[in-house]
Amino acid sequence: HRPMPLSRHTGQIPESTWTLGFREMTEPWKGAVGCLGVAVFFAMTIGIISWQALEQPPEEWVLRGRAAGMLWERGRGALLLRALPAGRPLLAIAVGSVPASEPPPPRDRCWHDGGQFCYSWEEDAELRLSLEPPAAAGTECYGVRWSPLRPDVTLKDCFSMVNVSWYGGPSLRAQRWPLNGAESPAQPLVSGDLSANPDGFGPVLERYFLGSTGVTVTVAPGTSLLLSLESHRQFCLETPAGRAEPLHYQLSPSPNTGNPSKHPAGCPKHLTRDFPPCRAPIWRYHGPEGSAAKIKRGLRALARRLKRHRLQQGVVALGEHGTAILAAEEEPSAHGKRQAPGLVEPLELSITLSPYASVTSPLFLRSLRGGEAAGFWLSRQPRPGASSIPLLSTWKGQLCARLNVTSQAALHWYLARARRLRQALGATYVAFEGVEGNSFLEQDVPAPAGLEGDGYAEVLAAALATLGNGTVISAGSRSSHLPLFVQMSPLRSDWSHAGLKGLIPSVLHYSLLGYSFFIPDAVGGSLAGATPGDPELFVRWLQIVTFLPVMAFGTPPWLCCDAWVLNLTRQCIQRHRDFVVPLLLKYSEEWQSLGYPIFRPAWWLSPTDPAAFTIEDEFLIGDEVLVAPITEKGQTWRDIYLPGEGHLWLDTNTARVFDGGTTLRNYSASLAEVPVFVK
Repeated sequence: HRPMPLSRHTGQIPESTWTLGFREMTEPWKGAVGCLGVAVFFAMTIGIISWQALEQPPEEWVLRGRAAGMLWERGRGALLLRALPAGRPLLAIAVGSVPASEPPPPRDRCWHDGGQFCYSWEEDAELRLSLEPPAAAGTECYGVRWSPLRPDVTLKDCFSMVNVSWYGGPSLRAQRWPLNGAESPAQPLVSGDLSANPDGFGPVLERYFLGSTGVTVTVAPGTSLLLSLESHRQFCLETPAGRAEPLHYQLSPSPNTGNPSKHPAGCPKHLTRDFPPCRAPIWRYHGPEGSAAKIKRGLRALARRLKRHRLQQGVVALGEHGTAILAAEEEPSAHGKRQAPGLVEPLELSITLSPYASVTSPLFLRSLRGGEAAGFWLSRQPRPGASSIPLLSTWKGQLCARLNVTSQAALHWYLARARRLRQALGATYVAFEGVEGNSFLEQDVPAPAGLEGDGYAEVLAAALATLGNGTVISAGSRSSHLPLFVQMSPLRSDWSHAGLKGLIPSVLHYSLLGYSFFIPDAVGGSLAGATPGDPELFVRWLQIVTFLPVMAFGTPPWLCCDAWVLNLTRQCIQRHRDFVVPLLLKYSEEWQSLGYPIFRPAWWLSPTDPAAFTIEDEFLIGDEVLVAPITEKGQTWRDIYLPGEGHLWLDTNTARVFDGGTTLRNYSASLAEVPVFVK
C-alpha cells in the first residue's frame, strides 16, 4: 500500500495583511520577533546535529570482503574486524594516534575502488585499508597502513586481549602461553640476548601474532617499530618517535573462523630441511680449560665416564672459550691437514663459534693484516674521504668486533675457517652463538641497507645453512625454512616461568613459529636459580626433554643425584630413541608438506574450547601423543585436559582409556612417572 500524500496549502500569504501588521508593530515588538527568529534558528541547528548524532550508528562498515569486514567504532576510535555474515567479533584495534571522536566521513578518498578505504586526519595521519592478494587460496588479507603527516606524529595501534588469547611474536625470559600473561615496556621488535638483557626480547622472534579467534597479525619486515605487552589488556605496535615512518601490517582471518589451528605460522616456504633429529643426547663439557692439553684430557675423561655409566652414545659439546683455545693450537697448521682422530670417541664432538672477535685476539689482529681487513667487520658509516672504523660491541665481557655479513669476502673467510676447524678437530656439529641482535640499534647508529631489524640474523643464518645439517644457531628470525637446529635460551635452575615452568611455553612458541628442530637448555637449567642441584627438579625436567627433539645435559646425573636417577636417565634416553624420534620423523614430513608445527598446543585439537586456549603445561606431538608432565614442586598429581571431543586417549602408564574433551582431576603422577597419552 502506498501512503496517502499529505495535502499542502499552495496559497500565498496575503502580502498586504502581513506588511500592514508589521508596520503597526512598535520597536520593542520588532526586537522580540528578531530574537525569537534567532533562537528558533539555533534550536533547529542543534536539533539537526543531535538528530544526526542519534541517527548515526556507533559503528560503520568501511571495508567488506567475502568472509569478513572492517568497521570503524566512533566512541573509542577503534578498528574492528568481524566475521561475515553473522558479524562475530574477531579483533579490536584501539587507534592511539588520531582523534578518537572524529568519525570517517560517509565518502572516503578511495570511493572509486571498492577494495580500499582511505581517510586522512588533517595534519596527523592518513589511514589506508585494502583487500590484498591472499597468501593462500580460500583466505582473505586486509592491509592496514598508517602514514604520518607530520614528523612528530607517533603511530600506535593496540590489539585487545579481551576474550582473545594471543600467541607468537617474541620469545621472553619468562615465556608465557598465551602472551596475555606477559608484561613488557615498549621496545624495538628485534631479537636479543636474554643473558645480556633479561627484560628484552629473546633470540627467536617473528613479526607474527595469532589470535584464538583465528585471526593473524603480520607486520611488514621492513617496518621499524616498537612492541609493548600490557598483561591481560592489550599488546601495542608503535613507530619510533620522530622518525615519520609508516605503520604497516596485515590481518588475515582464518577460513574456518575461530579456528587458530588452521593458521600455522611456519607455512612451507621453499623448505630445505633434510636431516633427522639428533638421536643421541648432548653432554656439555664443563671441565678444565686452562690450555689445549687440559681440554683434550678433560674431553677424554668425560667420554670415559659416560662409557663407564653406559651412556657412551651422544655428543660432547665444547663451549666457545674451549673451542677458541683448541683453535689457536690447530689453526696455524690446519691448512691441508686431514681430519684429526676423535677426541671423544666413541661419542661425537660439537664445537662452538660466534661472529664476534675480541679486539685483542689473534683472530682479529690477523684479519687486519689482509687488504680487505676493513670490510671483514661491521663498521660505522665513514665520513667522505675517511676510512671505516669497526663498530665495537661487548660480547661475554670483552670489547669485540662483529662479522660483516654484508661482505661476501668476509662471509667466505668466516665459513672457510669454520670448515677448517670442524675438520681439524673432528667435530660433527658446529654451534654458532651471538647470531641474534642488532649492533647498530643497540648503539643508536643507522644500520646499512639489509641490516635493519633482524636483517643480521637472517643473512647470517642463510650463510651458515651452507655448512650442512649439523649446524646449530642461537637465533631464529625469518629462517624457519632453513636446515638448522636452534639453541633455546638458557633457563634458571628453579620452578618459575624463567625456569622449568617456562620450558613448555617455549616449546610451543618455537614450534608455532616454525622452529620445531630446537635444542632445549640443559636438564635442570644452566643459569643459577633458587634451587640448584635439586634432584626433583632434575627429574621433572628430564621427563619433559625426553619428548623433545634433543636431550641436553649440563650436570651429569651421577653428580647431581642418586643412582635411581642415573638409571631413570638411561630409560629416558632409550624412550627418546625408540618412541619419540620415530614420531618426530613422521610429523616432520607433515610439517614440510602442510606447515603444521610438530609440537602442538591443546587447542590444536579443541580449537573452539576456551578452556584449551590457556593450557601451558601440556603439549601434543602431532595429533596422536599428549604429554602432561608435573611442573610444580612437591606435587604427585595434576589436572589433565584431554583435547579433541570424540577422540579416545590411552594412558601409556596404566592402559586406561578416557574420552577427549574432558578434564581428569587430581590425576596421579609419582616422581618416577610422566603422564603420556596416545590417541
